Amino acid sequence: MKTGIIIPCYNEEKRLPVDAFIKFITTHESYHLCFVNDGSKDNTIEVLETIQKSAPTKVSIVDIKKNAGKAAAVRFGSRYLFNRKDIDYIGFIDADLSTDFDDFKSLTDTLHKNQELMLVYGSRGKGEGQIERNIFRSLFSKIVKSIVFFILGLPIEDTQCGAKVFRRNAIPVAYNNTFLTRWLFDVEIFLRLKKHFGSKEIMNKMYEQPLNRWVHVDDSKLGMKDAIQIPVKLLQIWVSYNVSPAFNIQENTPEIAPQVIVLQPENLPMAA
Repeated sequence: MKTGIIIPCYNEEKRLPVDAFIKFITTHESYHLCFVNDGSKDNTIEVLETIQKSAPTKVSIVDIKKNAGKAAAVRFGSRYLFNRKDIDYIGFIDADLSTDFDDFKSLTDTLHKNQELMLVYGSRGKGEGQIERNIFRSLFSKIVKSIVFFILGLPIEDTQCGAKVFRRNAIPVAYNNTFLTRWLFDVEIFLRLKKHFGSKEIMNKMYEQPLNRWVHVDDSKLGMKDAIQIPVKLLQIWVSYNVSPAFNIQENTPEIAPQVIVLQPENLPMAA
């Protein structure tokens, strides 16, 4: 059973740990890396092509020509992997590997061993692992966490951890519709699953697993302007999913997608 890992990338030329990705994909046969270049303005695409050359059949690049945000990047990556018949699990991690491969493999193992689960996601607030973040981010995270807890109405400790892995049959529920926001799509995913399965049943289909290690890397793409807007965006999500029928309307709304190209090494077929 093969696991596809989506890595959204925006201007990651100098931050991408190339050697770590090459070492992982050349030593793990049951994994496939799907890098999504989200309209980068630097030489990120060339760096990704270098990684792809190290294992051409196990690395794909989805190239979005105009920056669309992390939510869209992960969504396009998930839809590409879902259309590959050789992928059983689909997850995502951050390009800086703030969550490392050991933790991601542990999430995948948990999903593989429990057939009742559809989603296993990392948590930076549980357990005794090595969790490093600065004071400001820690305080801000607690505020956002309280708002998210109110919106979801589910006992989830950490919705925003950038390490999640889904069983493939959960992908249509989580990703078929476009997201309302560029960064807070994790909250929308949990709301979609809750809406689809119900408040009680969904908690039996998800598992929050403590990470052994998570390190905040400087030069985050989420700037101060974006951070200030988070409470407003969360309110927008709450209204759209709990008050207005916007979620249902999205299903019938034509999608306006940016130009997306899947780059494959020469002589390799593109997945359907």
